[in-house]
Amino acid sequence: MPVELKDVQLVADEIKHKFEEFKTTNDKRFDAVESEKGKLAGQVETLTTELKSFEKIKIDLEKQLDEIQLKSNRINSGANAKSKDAIEHEKAYTKFMRKGSEDGLAELETKALNLGTDEDGGFAVPEEWNRNILKATENMSVMRGVCSQMTIGTEDYKQLMDIGGTTSGWVGETDARPGTNSPQLKQLSANFGEIYANPAATQKSLDDIYFNVEQWLIDSIQEEFSDKEDEAFTIGDGTNKPKGLLTHTMATEADGVRAWNAFQYRETSTVGQVTADDIVKAPFMLKQRYRGMAKWMGSTDLLANLMVLKDGNDNYLWRPGLEVGESSTLRNREYIENDYMPGVAANANALALGDFSRTMMILDRIGIRMLRDPYTNKPYVQFYTTKRVGNMVRNYNAMKFLRVKAA
Repeated sequence: MPVELKDVQLVADEIKHKFEEFKTTNDKRFDAVESEKGKLAGQVETLTTELKSFEKIKIDLEKQLDEIQLKSNRINSGANAKSKDAIEHEKAYTKFMRKGSEDGLAELETKALNLGTDEDGGFAVPEEWNRNILKATENMSVMRGVCSQMTIGTEDYKQLMDIGGTTSGWVGETDARPGTNSPQLKQLSANFGEIYANPAATQKSLDDIYFNVEQWLIDSIQEEFSDKEDEAFTIGDGTNKPKGLLTHTMATEADGVRAWNAFQYRETSTVGQVTADDIVKAPFMLKQRYRGMAKWMGSTDLLANLMVLKDGNDNYLWRPGLEVGESSTLRNREYIENDYMPGVAANANALALGDFSRTMMILDRIGIRMLRDPYTNKPYVQFYTTKRVGNMVRNYNAMKFLRVKAA
């Protein structure tokens, strides 16, 4: 039976009708999916903001706990026996700060600290004050919190580094022992600089017997010292200041191939960003002996990008530390925020990974010094406070960098 044209038209109209129904339904589904994606994006953005706020609250709380611990240490240190010279030195120094009296202070300083008179003038703060200032600075400093530290009496500090060359081997009990190559040693010197702060107090405050001059001095200079030190230890050029991690030579060659005094870096796999694959692969640039204590260091801006990265199982690589004292982690390694690390920009060494304690040594020269100035800014009394601090990189293999790939 032949098919009539009107029958074909009916079938075509039916198909067209069903397609329009399908299209309408599918459009609604697509709009719903897009709407849900928008809601989800908003939720992720809100969660990111809340997590950042939580992280700040946690950091503030940890700082308060550190301050309580520091005060407790000072109280407990009173139970430890002090030498008569140290006690007399503290009394004379407090009198100097309050009244400007220098009577016998130079002699007491020499006896208590075994330090000679500094050519730049001023007086060294008492030994316990010196320790408490360093401890307070360490509590606020990012770099001091992860790097090795040492207090020394002179800036002429050097350390030998073995850069390879020694040979060894296996032999039988009666076999000859062939000579081995001598090790290649390099002498490392520290980059030192002088850091200063100039806090001021009114004479009326200093005359108040309840005014704790030691605590006031610590509170006044710890933030300034810690901020300037973090800047130098990260990006310092080494001229009249420490040399920062990011200002050392960097190369792409592996350990044992590149120059001994250069860090290794690897470019990110994608132009202009750090990806999840980069984070997963980066630790394997480090030899196994350094991976166990390796930590990440990057900027807060970079962290905002890293917080949304996921692995192949759709799990976030970043995990917030939800308890006081618990660190936030990236791929199960502690992430340290450093305001002086660069953000995501072409050719920026945006992310460091390594064992910081084996990489950098921070050196404090004993003897924080102070000049009392009651004249420059009346009615305030200014206390020009200085200290000598330096650093050196001890192991260039213990730290690696991720560099953002340029177009």
